[in-house]
Amino acid sequence: MAELGKKYCVYCLAEVSSLRFRCTECADIELCPDCFSAGAEIGPHRRWHGYQLVDGGRFTLWGAEAEGGWSSREEQLLLDAIEQFGFGNWEDMAAHVGASRTPQEVMEHYVSMYIHGNLGKACIPDTIPNRVTDHTCPSGGPLSPSLTTPLPPLDISVAEQQQLGYMPLRDDYEIEYDQDAETLISGLSVNYDDDDVEIELKRAHVDMYVRKLKERQRRKNIARDYNLVPAFLGKDKKDKEKAPKRKITKEERELRLKLRPLYQFMSCKEFEDFFENMHKERILRAKIRELQRYRRNGITKMEESAEYEAARHKREKRKENKNIASSKRGKEDGKDGEFAAIENLPGFELLSDREKVLCSSLNLSPARYVTVKTIIIKDHLQKRQGIPSKSRLPSYLDKVLKKRILNFLTESGWISRDAS
Repeated sequence: MAELGKKYCVYCLAEVSSLRFRCTECADIELCPDCFSAGAEIGPHRRWHGYQLVDGGRFTLWGAEAEGGWSSREEQLLLDAIEQFGFGNWEDMAAHVGASRTPQEVMEHYVSMYIHGNLGKACIPDTIPNRVTDHTCPSGGPLSPSLTTPLPPLDISVAEQQQLGYMPLRDDYEIEYDQDAETLISGLSVNYDDDDVEIELKRAHVDMYVRKLKERQRRKNIARDYNLVPAFLGKDKKDKEKAPKRKITKEERELRLKLRPLYQFMSCKEFEDFFENMHKERILRAKIRELQRYRRNGITKMEESAEYEAARHKREKRKENKNIASSKRGKEDGKDGEFAAIENLPGFELLSDREKVLCSSLNLSPARYVTVKTIIIKDHLQKRQGIPSKSRLPSYLDKVLKKRILNFLTESGWISRDAS
């Protein structure tokens, strides 16, 4: 016989004194949570009948391993208190829960179970969006934060502030850009008897003043972004002398000139970081090509690369010495036969050493070269004296030979550069 004061499930006969579900349509039908969730049916009871939760207030929501042994009744009072008194009022919440709980216990239990516990992880997002909205004016308007929020003051000494006429607390200068801009609105006043034309005229004055303020702020931002104030005071030169700077290659210098129109869209630091990252990219690409070359040669460990580089250096040095020795032998053997093709032709003895080299490289006989040289020099002298002349060069002289001979005569000083 069931013990007095205890309740049992009518389906599985488990004790349900602490928590049970009572059917509102059938008499004396009480189920345990497991049977209720499984949809147990017995006698006239059906799973879709209405139900009522009967709570003795003695069971725990978080299981037996939860600290403090908080009952379901205390959990309900805690949630009512957090809604009524708000987060942080732990003294009032502890008094609402009951005298058995201190404010410290209430705080620790709520934070550990409802914030850092599984329930908090499932309900509270990782990043809470900013719910504060600026309703003063759209961006760029007269009350826009970009115009009304002051920038942090410049980090300069008192003497430098006096030199620039800078007022750090106001972030202003004694002489601002368009110093007389305030005269546009200094005499304006709102009168109730103004007609539409006067109102629009005053609005136009205000709009002109706002534009001048924007331009003034833009110039201040440019001075900050591009470090113009330290450059004016000479601080950037000292910083450059202290910090070692890498050598800029010719290709990077040309690229900087090509990208100069982008200066207005990037600050000084951003631009330097951009080229610094490009330099790092080139270094990494060169390192990758070197590693790929090692892999093609069968090297898979860095210890083997040092031995490979030493052997390659010796091999290249040996090849270079061999090329130098062969070139010396070739010069010695071919010194006498260099002009062998033209030394027996007439006019060879009239040529200088440089002219002999020219005729040998152009495969031109000495006599023909002397003829062409005489015609060109004669025409040059007639032009200098103002005598009209019509040069008739030989037919065997094409444009390439003529250009080579003219350049040679110009470099040798036979004719002036204008004539050539």
